[in-house]
Amino acid sequence: MLNRLISTLFLAYIGITCVFFYLGAVLIWLVTRLFDKRLVVLHLYSCFWASVYIWTMPAWRIATKGRHKVDWKKTYMVVSNHQSQLDILAAFTLFFPFKWVSKAEIFKVPFVGWNMVMNRYIRLKRGDKESIAEMMDVCEKTLKQGASVYFFPEGTRSFDGHLRPFKPGAFILAHDLKLPILPIAINGTRKALPKHSMNFHGKHHLDIEILDEIPYEAYAHLSVEETAEMVRQLIGSHVEEHVCATETTVAGGKARRAGNRGLTAGS
Repeated sequence: MLNRLISTLFLAYIGITCVFFYLGAVLIWLVTRLFDKRLVVLHLYSCFWASVYIWTMPAWRIATKGRHKVDWKKTYMVVSNHQSQLDILAAFTLFFPFKWVSKAEIFKVPFVGWNMVMNRYIRLKRGDKESIAEMMDVCEKTLKQGASVYFFPEGTRSFDGHLRPFKPGAFILAHDLKLPILPIAINGTRKALPKHSMNFHGKHHLDIEILDEIPYEAYAHLSVEETAEMVRQLIGSHVEEHVCATETTVAGGKARRAGNRGLTAGS
């Protein structure tokens, strides 16, 4: 009961403050849009807006690592694991320029979605082939204009933290445009806000880390699928729940094989 009350109050706090943050976003957009073609200032303001909700929730403590690895002069294909709705807030705390690829439904949310439209983030209807093709086209144009694009290549949030297979879209673009890939690992958000839950879940430490960029030359010889799997394994090696799940699976496989050998020997 207490957790639900805390959650309700926090959502109300977000709803009320969004109005004022959105008005600030509109003002920044009006003042900067003529000289800031990539809307970097508006995006950084959006980073601050999102970060406030993590900073002001006493139960959440976030550690951000690797900001120094980002070269603002480069255009990246940014990819990360996806555990929770909190991943978006966590990624905003990194404070570097990029455009989100996000579900089309979120763009309809008052204030937050309207700000996403102003930022020219990229919408996607999952499972809609026409929308996917349009999204890929917009991403390509955005990247050619020098703006990095952020994908969650799993496509949806993981239930248990174990990384799902990576969809190829981000890696097709990276290959076609010969871009460096910027991998990001997120930890702790799933337990703080599990999938299909909006309730408060106690105190949690959140971690988001920018890993070393992968230059085009490091994966040029790989296929799109091989590139996706290489990046998945790299990010997965920095995600605690994925590592634990993998070790459990490997240990279980070894136990089954040992058991089968025992049965064979016994027979």
